[in-house]
Amino acid sequence: MDTNIATLCVRSCEKARIALGKRRCPGIGGRLMPEKVEITPESAVRAVLRDILGLDADQVAGFDADTELFGALPELDSMAVAGLLTELEDRLDIMIEDDEVDGELFETFGNLVAFAEMKASE
Repeated sequence: MDTNIATLCVRSCEKARIALGKRRCPGIGGRLMPEKVEITPESAVRAVLRDILGLDADQVAGFDADTELFGALPELDSMAVAGLLTELEDRLDIMIEDDEVDGELFETFGNLVAFAEMKASE
C-alpha cells in the first residue's frame, strides 16, 4: 500500500481498526494497513490545517516555510488555535504546554512545523 494513502487514512481508520481488532482499513476497500505508519510533523501540520480549518488541500499543499498563517487566514482565529493545538497533540502524540504557545508560533507555516518537529523529537 502506498504510504501516503495510509498516512491520510490512519487518523480516520485507527479507531475503527482498534475497535474491530483488525489490520484492515475500511476506508480503502478493506486492504491491509501497515503495522506502523510514520506521520511526519510537517504532514501532520498540513493535515490539521486542512481538517480543522477546512482549507483546500491544494492550498495547504502549496504552503512553504514563509507562508503567513495568523492574520492571513481568516479561518485561523483564537478558537481555531485551540483546536489546532489539540489535534496536533493527538496526531503526533505530544503534549503542548500553555507557556509554549505565543503569537510567533502561528506567524508562519514554517514556525508551526518547526515547533511540531521540536515537540515530536522530545
